[in-house]
Amino acid sequence: MEKIFRLAALLAVWISLSLHSFAQTPWDEVMMGKGEICAALMYEHSSWDQYWEGTYLRQNANIGTFTRQMGMPMIAMGVSKKVNIIASLPFVHTKASGGTQAGQSGLQDLSISAKVDWLQKQVGPGRLLFLTNAHFSTPIGNYLSDYMPFSIGVGAPELGLRGIGGYKMDNGLVFRAALAYIWRGQTEIERDYYYENGSVYSAFMNVPNVLNFHGAIGYWAFDNRLRVEATYQNFNCLTGDDIRAYNRPQPTNKMDFGQVGAWVQYFVKADRGLGALAYFNQTVSGRNVGKATTIGLGLTYQFKVY
Repeated sequence: MEKIFRLAALLAVWISLSLHSFAQTPWDEVMMGKGEICAALMYEHSSWDQYWEGTYLRQNANIGTFTRQMGMPMIAMGVSKKVNIIASLPFVHTKASGGTQAGQSGLQDLSISAKVDWLQKQVGPGRLLFLTNAHFSTPIGNYLSDYMPFSIGVGAPELGLRGIGGYKMDNGLVFRAALAYIWRGQTEIERDYYYENGSVYSAFMNVPNVLNFHGAIGYWAFDNRLRVEATYQNFNCLTGDDIRAYNRPQPTNKMDFGQVGAWVQYFVKADRGLGALAYFNQTVSGRNVGKATTIGLGLTYQFKVY
């Protein structure tokens, strides 16, 4: 029975903000104009059958293939030409193809963020860009954070600040890098003792803070109606412990991963109206996470209200 708990921890729930994708993401240079609103509906499917226990990659034979599905509505608004507000609330479902443990389903975390465009300066054959994104998220659903990897979230509040720098050439090429620091608080669990590099008698766990890097090379074509990108992301917890052999993962774990991906987005019209997007991510390195393959699809609709 103990072997059932030799599982990888989920790709940590900054995934509630960092990996959820929509018409504009927390790490890109896209801004909507004053009075414009973009509504989006996303679906994401992620699965893995291997995971890193600490830094050792092993087969996930006890529960087979782990699957995480997410449906997420979001809305973004251009408060002004320089300030956008984004809100999202995912619904997550988890399950495994084997073993005896049941998955979880429910609302995850409400996320609200503000993106500010600080700099757009013509330099040579393109524009130099600098933006920031500040976000806050808090658990909404009554889920079990200490039921990993089946938990739909880590159950802790988050505060994050990201700097986004880039260069968008006049021919449509975009080079971009973003770096975020994410503070995460405590999560309440349904036990009063756990082990984290020693015995801890408490019903609360500290969830590690995170540094998150995201880089991309992209291209805008057909009068800014088509957007394609190749991406790399690194997610690094600043503290935390490893999954212990024959034991279960928990929110205190140091969850690190490197991920490569591709993104395609198409707008029927360049300025507003219906759009669609698709993306693919593959985890290529990690620590205490599953070696996940993720695909996502979405529809967007952009319109002007003032």
